[in-house]
Amino acid sequence: MPKDKSASEGPAKYSSAFRVLFSYAKPHRLTFILMVACALLAIAADLFQPYLVKIAIDDHLMIGDTNYGTLVIISAIYLGLSLTGLLFTYLQNNLLQFAGQSIVARIRKELFEHISKLSMSYFDRVPSGSLITHVSSDTETVNQFFNQVLLSLVRDGLTLVFIIVLMFQLDVQLTLYCLILLPIIALIAVSFRSYMRKTYQLARTNLSRLVAFVAENLAGMNLIQAFHQEKEQQNQFTDKNQTYYRSNLREIRTNVLFNRSFDILGNLSVAFVTWLGGIAVFDKHIEFGVLYAFITYIRLFFQPINTITQQWNTLQSTTVSVSRIWGIFSIKPEVTDAAVPKAIAPETVRGKIDFNRVTFSYVEGQPVIRDIDLHIAPGSLIGIVGTTGAGKSSLIGLLCRFYDVQQGSIKIDGTDIRDIPQATLHRLVGLVQQEPYLYSGTIIDNVRLFDESVSREDVIRACQFVGADAVIAKMKHGYDTRLSERGSGLSAGERQLISFARIIVFKPKVLILDEATANLDSYTEQLIQSALAVVSKGRTTLVIAHRLSTIMQADRILVMRGGEIVEQGDHGELLELHGYYEQLYKHSQGHMKGVS
Repeated sequence: MPKDKSASEGPAKYSSAFRVLFSYAKPHRLTFILMVACALLAIAADLFQPYLVKIAIDDHLMIGDTNYGTLVIISAIYLGLSLTGLLFTYLQNNLLQFAGQSIVARIRKELFEHISKLSMSYFDRVPSGSLITHVSSDTETVNQFFNQVLLSLVRDGLTLVFIIVLMFQLDVQLTLYCLILLPIIALIAVSFRSYMRKTYQLARTNLSRLVAFVAENLAGMNLIQAFHQEKEQQNQFTDKNQTYYRSNLREIRTNVLFNRSFDILGNLSVAFVTWLGGIAVFDKHIEFGVLYAFITYIRLFFQPINTITQQWNTLQSTTVSVSRIWGIFSIKPEVTDAAVPKAIAPETVRGKIDFNRVTFSYVEGQPVIRDIDLHIAPGSLIGIVGTTGAGKSSLIGLLCRFYDVQQGSIKIDGTDIRDIPQATLHRLVGLVQQEPYLYSGTIIDNVRLFDESVSREDVIRACQFVGADAVIAKMKHGYDTRLSERGSGLSAGERQLISFARIIVFKPKVLILDEATANLDSYTEQLIQSALAVVSKGRTTLVIAHRLSTIMQADRILVMRGGEIVEQGDHGELLELHGYYEQLYKHSQGHMKGVS
């Protein structure tokens, strides 16, 4: 039953996807109309040329007309038709390219915007390699639909109609004989259709897996090299590459067999027309020029059919790609702004945070945050500690509203964060992560995140504030030094300093450091600690700490275990409890001694 349902919904799904696709074409209606008009003129100019030769043969050469002036005129008209066909073909292609590229650029832009608005839970489920395929390969396939499939349907479809009309104009009986071939053509096309679809989909699926594998490996190349997994990954890549290679060869063999079948059919048709037409010429039923034009048209007849059938793979690919693209568009963000969001002036926010009986789980029935009731005064410095899986990062993710709570509420200054517009919330809450992400661009761009409203002077002051200025001054181009993806070439500490300057530029009311000093050397950690001491003044600051030394001076330390806050207090108070925090502290002290 499920299979039948899927099969019945498939065509409807594809039809719906193409309806949406063509809705993007509506603003370009005039361009498409002009393109069709140019196609009509180009086709007419090309197809009238054999008819012109027929006139020259039957009305002049075969009757012994020695008037060279007439032949010169016919030759001039022939040349004019060739130039006209070239001109309107050029215009037709350019108009279609303009419309197609504009549509695809818009789809690509809206797709990227939509993906960037999806909730973090979506990115937890979907690999980045798959999304790269959607944004690049799938949109490029849609581009091929407009530039190849649509062009072929218009140009070659009209060409077929024109050829049949001209053939009937030349000789009705011979045309009817030729049309007997149409059922044969249809039979071959239907026979190959199902098999071609399967081979094409298999090749595209294997390509998508190959691209996703490469993207994931490039992202984790440092880990692969650190664990000497190059050979194992190469073996996996070879397997996927060979699978794609074999499926590609299978697709190519199918195409060759399909195309050659049409070539053989075309040659047999020419022989058939030559035999029938030759007899008719000998019997004086038709003129030799008519036979010449007929043979020319029957040859031309198979070219558009072959071209249209060659686009079947692209059409299949477009169907799959459009469905995948609109599958993404149909996904709604799990975290959305309220229907009537509350307007909050960032400058009036004090930074009071309340977690009111909050429960949250990534997977239903497996809570990672359990009934947490937590209240943080404005301007407090709060440390959060616990072993891996205790729920520290999940707690912070809820405050940043990467996810929504299942039970309870989180409030800033008494306002539920679900009622605050996300754009405003993310300005109020600044996050520095353990692995800072830097983009391809200058240091200035990375600090202000390409926001031109942030001045160069503000960026420089922020970098001086966190101690990054001394590092940047050593670079060849200073603040205009271009960084590659993820800031390769910079140490972990240098990348962290830049990301810390980024936070200062945007002046959040709540500052979160998610183990931001875990990978820093002692000197750089002191820089960050010094900057933090100043930056945290007047701001509510939450620090997830791997090193307990980072949060020993905090106003309050939250000790998490199994998604719950099991202890809280300052460093001295927690040690006096002789509980779980003391175990963590002794372990960190012993670990530090063991390392030294």
